[in-house]
Amino acid sequence: MKLPRQFFKPLAIGAPAPYRELPVRLERMIHFVPPHLEKMRAKVPDIAKQVDVVLGNLEDAIPSDAKEAARKGFIEMAKATDFGSTGLWTRINCLNSPWVLDDIIEIVSEIGNKLDVIMLPKVEGAWDIHYLDQLLAQLEARHSIHKPILIHAILETAEGVKNVEEIAAASPRMHGMSLGPADLAASRAMKTTRVGGGHPDYKVLADPDGDKPRIGYQQDLWHYTVGKMVDACAANGIKPFYGPFGDFADLAACESQFRNAFLQGCVGAWSLHPTQIEIAKRVFSPDPGEVAFALKILEAMPDGAGAVMIDGKMQDDATWKQAKVIVDLARIVAAKDPEMGKAYGL
Repeated sequence: MKLPRQFFKPLAIGAPAPYRELPVRLERMIHFVPPHLEKMRAKVPDIAKQVDVVLGNLEDAIPSDAKEAARKGFIEMAKATDFGSTGLWTRINCLNSPWVLDDIIEIVSEIGNKLDVIMLPKVEGAWDIHYLDQLLAQLEARHSIHKPILIHAILETAEGVKNVEEIAAASPRMHGMSLGPADLAASRAMKTTRVGGGHPDYKVLADPDGDKPRIGYQQDLWHYTVGKMVDACAANGIKPFYGPFGDFADLAACESQFRNAFLQGCVGAWSLHPTQIEIAKRVFSPDPGEVAFALKILEAMPDGAGAVMIDGKMQDDATWKQAKVIVDLARIVAAKDPEMGKAYGL
């Protein structure tokens, strides 16, 4: 086990020192782009102005015969675009694939100083993070990368969920985690073909009431896993995200799933289609009414001590902390989104 005093040391001579705290960035949606398609790459400069993160996808949804074109297209897209305050990520292929080593080596060598985060699929344990951590340090040193490239793990196997605490604590390079519901469902042998969201047969029934029909209440298939992921991330100072919602036509269900994740503690979700961008913006930005009430709490309790009554409700140290979370997020949103800043009165 690595000693605490060694934890934040670079893993290669000449590599940048790891962050001790994650950079403060707005990441309400991670927008996926298939970079092997020229028409999609051409839209990236405009997309980058609308989203918080642009991700070049090299893994699932990219055909095997287009993997090299996707990698080349992502590098070209990254070089040609000024992303400003928008994050630049890539999802590489999984570690046992024939493409992953070239993904990492070529991308870091070509655009390492522009790349913020590498999303690593199918993470099963801390050993996967350790491998990528060491390799990135060696490549950063070789190519004079000025800031550490962070790692974002996808939880999409039963073993990964079992080892989620160790994954979250594996490296100071850890950025966060996303739930990968489709592959996780297959790994668990769950009986659903949906990508995220609920299932009409996963429900509880109301108690019998004479001859009246019994009402069924649909439940959330992912509540336990999201809660476990959020706890692991919060305990280690990294960020939890909901992953994909595959039914692009069901915007109401997408918004409901995103909101459940937001209320549980997730900071963002994936957007796979342009219609999901505005949903993520709306859901993962705090409600103006909530912000106004949170500001009242902070103004009434500047140091968070004691207890006060506001609008007939008691507020104390615990609610002060909750209010601070909301207001801090609102300030980050307002810095990027002037319209939301006006709504918040910031």
